[in-house]
Amino acid sequence: MSNIIHIKNMVCPRCIAAVSNILKDLEIPYVSIKLGEVELPATLALKKKLALSIELQESGFSLINDRKSQLIEQMKTLVVDKIHHSSDRLDIKWADYISEKLHLDYKYLSSLFSSVESITFEQYIITQKIERVKELLVYDELTLSEIAYQLGYSSVAYLSNQFKKVTGMTPSQFKKSIDKNRKSLDDI
Repeated sequence: MSNIIHIKNMVCPRCIAAVSNILKDLEIPYVSIKLGEVELPATLALKKKLALSIELQESGFSLINDRKSQLIEQMKTLVVDKIHHSSDRLDIKWADYISEKLHLDYKYLSSLFSSVESITFEQYIITQKIERVKELLVYDELTLSEIAYQLGYSSVAYLSNQFKKVTGMTPSQFKKSIDKNRKSLDDI
């Protein structure tokens, strides 16, 4: 019987590598590892689970034990994965996507997210998209029009307005600024 454990703050491929190294160091076998979760071949003994929890916390991660926290973390992971780790154009209906992936009603998930986090799920998505815009602006490989298209904005004007609303500056002002005001994904 396999067992899934959920881990908070796994937001990138380096996080997967870090958690993989922790599991190897603790001699905990695993079947698979992906953003936010690890599949183990069997349930962990309490002593091993405690050791894993301590090691994860020292690296900026944490075990998630309750169902509601797991759902919220899964929602965040789905958003981060789609926005930051996919090269496909971001042209999805988030409500349908999240409901389909988690097999639960979107209104319930959205309400749960808002009740636990300090922002709505929609605001979280916008924040992630703006962080991705910042990243792409720093890379300076795409025009603002290409960035807007890639992230599913209906127009450059809409992207620019949302960017200014969130950051307090326009994309061009951001590009010119010395301090790029970027946040790490797990701080969002």
